[in-house]
Amino acid sequence: MAALIFELPDGTQRDVTVARLLNAGYAGRSQEDVAAHVAELAEIGVPAPSTIPALYPVAPYLAQQTGTVPVQHARTSGEAEWALVVDSTGDLLLTAACDHTDRALEAHGVAWSKNAGPDVLARAAWRLSDVADRLDSLTLRAWVTPVGKDDEILIQDGTAGELLPPHYWTDALRERGELEPGTVLISGTIPMREGVDQFAGRWRVELGDPATGQVIELAYDVVPMPEPIG
Repeated sequence: MAALIFELPDGTQRDVTVARLLNAGYAGRSQEDVAAHVAELAEIGVPAPSTIPALYPVAPYLAQQTGTVPVQHARTSGEAEWALVVDSTGDLLLTAACDHTDRALEAHGVAWSKNAGPDVLARAAWRLSDVADRLDSLTLRAWVTPVGKDDEILIQDGTAGELLPPHYWTDALRERGELEPGTVLISGTIPMREGVDQFAGRWRVELGDPATGQVIELAYDVVPMPEPIG
């Protein structure tokens, strides 16, 4: 199981031993946004889901706080998301996340693709209760750096209000008996901007709070693995 450490704004730390990792999918509040995401995925061969929203169990060790994601081929990419984390005390935390997915495998099975790459989480977090009154105004953005380039390109730009809210998922997890220490749920994502290549060499995601100016950030390099032998 993965061991994560989050730093809160007051300088204290919270430990999490990940026992359960879940990825929400097609979790936009707007059916227009959900349809846009379905269309994005259809372009790379992913069939529409049978249930909306979807929820995919992911191996807990794939929850990582890392600056490097090794990949087997060029058709992998991340997504700007928030993560709901139940820490070791049972407190609820909110942080930035990026679900790095194998898009080639996704065409054969979304659940398979979610287990072929890590869910990268930031090292900072907020108590959910501290931002509960302004969740919809939290900003969610992602930038990519194309392979061989230095300049970032904004690929996603929206708010948490575009997604199903954390309390939707806390209610769902409570009903399932899974709102327990060690549970991590990744929110699903907002639409990508048109014309931007998601198959990049670097990803950066920010979850921002306009009310305080605070930002939680993660970034990682996408590193090709050596060719297999044999």
